[in-house]
Amino acid sequence: MEFHSPAPVETTGGIGASSASGGLGRPRGPTRRVALLAGFGVILARPTWGSEVVRLVLATATPGGGFPAFGETLAHAIAAVDPTLAIERRATGGSAENVGLLRTGRVDLGLVQGAYAYPALAEGGDLTVLAPMYPTPGLFVVPAGSAIRSVSDLRGRRVVLGTHNSGLTVMGRSALSASGLDPERDISPMLLDRAGDGPALVREGRADALWGGGLDWPGFHALAADPGGARFFGPSEAGIARLAQPGAATRRLTVPAGSFAGQTDPIETVGSWSFVLARPGLREDAAYRVAAALARTDLPTAQPKNLVGLVPADRINPGTARLLREAGVSLR
Repeated sequence: MEFHSPAPVETTGGIGASSASGGLGRPRGPTRRVALLAGFGVILARPTWGSEVVRLVLATATPGGGFPAFGETLAHAIAAVDPTLAIERRATGGSAENVGLLRTGRVDLGLVQGAYAYPALAEGGDLTVLAPMYPTPGLFVVPAGSAIRSVSDLRGRRVVLGTHNSGLTVMGRSALSASGLDPERDISPMLLDRAGDGPALVREGRADALWGGGLDWPGFHALAADPGGARFFGPSEAGIARLAQPGAATRRLTVPAGSFAGQTDPIETVGSWSFVLARPGLREDAAYRVAAALARTDLPTAQPKNLVGLVPADRINPGTARLLREAGVSLR
């Protein structure tokens, strides 16, 4: 599944399920994600949906990152199969802010990385998971000509870890810690207001390395496309083993060779799933409509069936759960 698209123009609108119009768009088809997803047992479904017009607000993240790109793709793909569903995207600070916006009912749906999603769901309350997004392999990237080749080489270096409220930033700190580096003392951590600012800092020599996540993360492809190319690496092998313990939110992932320009070998790393969460009190029929529309799109990782085994059954949104039961899918 590709997300190579420019950062969308974010819009705001009414919250809840009400009458609205939605723009049409074209979903992007599946590509090299298939190799990465094999370890997660990704499957597809194609149920039906209703006809009442529904308008929902989706919280994404700062421009230039993976969440706004996914939000644009998600909204266009849903509109293409059900034009009566209007998904309006709202730029935010990222996963941490999105959890707060959902809890207070200021948005209907929010994109949340696993580092924030799993703890938020474990705290109880009425937050639920409407759909999966995709697994996010975390990686460090440096210019190809850099002397930095592994996490240990980052000691004393300036490393862009992400934005202030991003789940990717949390995962980056964990990757450093598990690999034997204190993310506050052994490196010079750099935090951003906008995810899209990271590549320029590396190009201009103001940062030595950039942390990010996802096969289609814009920052990765921006640096890989530079004339000199880029080098990617994950946590140390010991760090991967520490982070990918049974029952942990993060898992060992292999980034296939050729995922990025100039990348000739597979890369071992860790990652976690990100999710589309729903606010407390979101109408079940509205959630059902969105989940059913997603099941008809060409977004392989966002299929509702893929939630089985990723999150506790009781944290799956009732609308999504109803859709899965109707399709004969066991939630346990």
